Amino acid sequence: MDVVQSPGVVAEIPDPSIGPAPAPTRRPRRGGAPLRRLLSVLLSVVVLLAVWWAVAAAEIWDPIFLPSPGRVWDAFVYSVTSHNGLPGIQGYYLWEHLWASLWRILRGLFWAIVFGVPLGVVLATVPPIRAVVEPYVDFLRALPPLAYFSLLIIWFGIEDDSKIWLLFIASFPPITLATLAGVRRIPGEYLESARSLGASRLQLVLHTVLPATVPDVLTGVRIAMGFAWTTIVAAETSNGIPGIGGLAWATKKELLTDVAIVCVITIGLTALALDAALRLIERALVPWSGRT
Repeated sequence: MDVVQSPGVVAEIPDPSIGPAPAPTRRPRRGGAPLRRLLSVLLSVVVLLAVWWAVAAAEIWDPIFLPSPGRVWDAFVYSVTSHNGLPGIQGYYLWEHLWASLWRILRGLFWAIVFGVPLGVVLATVPPIRAVVEPYVDFLRALPPLAYFSLLIIWFGIEDDSKIWLLFIASFPPITLATLAGVRRIPGEYLESARSLGASRLQLVLHTVLPATVPDVLTGVRIAMGFAWTTIVAAETSNGIPGIGGLAWATKKELLTDVAIVCVITIGLTALALDAALRLIERALVPWSGRT
């Protein structure tokens, strides 16, 4: 490139052999990504329903084993309306069955958080207690919840108490271990900085340890929520009405496959909605974590 100078002015004349300057690169806009994701999901649902309808219409299997989408929709409508003065199915509307299960899950999960998070902090910060207690937490984590459900029924009866205890024990280990892992991942510089500023042990836990472990705790809660759903459905096979799992279990007596599918879809959509809510909470509380 040649330079032409004049009094008080310096101008550059581009060299034609070099060619045009490259255009500035633009970052792709991501505003349409959620919309494309939503359209992809809707398209997959439409394809699934079309395949389901075609297979059911071909009567490859007996309608008892594979009812059509229309028949499942009719079962859903039946479950949310009254018939001969009786609500829904088994004397309760579908949302009453769902709320009964969800209320049991929320109570069990609440107590698992109340006890699991502090215990995880203690296990991470007090090695002697960790050496004694952590094997018991791992033992509970490895046990299938239904293995001890009979004991809980004997101890607490067949009402909600035994189910809540079961959900608490199933949710407690993942929350505790996630908290423990989160505390152990805190950089030592953070703790030393807080101590150098005069923070007491309680202030260190409240203002440094707990905020830094929020992403791990929420991950543990999400995992525990999944465990809770699989556990409550099995637990409600015993005196589980009202309850979405109890309703699904009751359909086997009369081979109500359409109602069972309604229960499965309801459970799945509710679990997805709860997980999405937990993700939104995580983004609001810890936007710096980068997790989605």
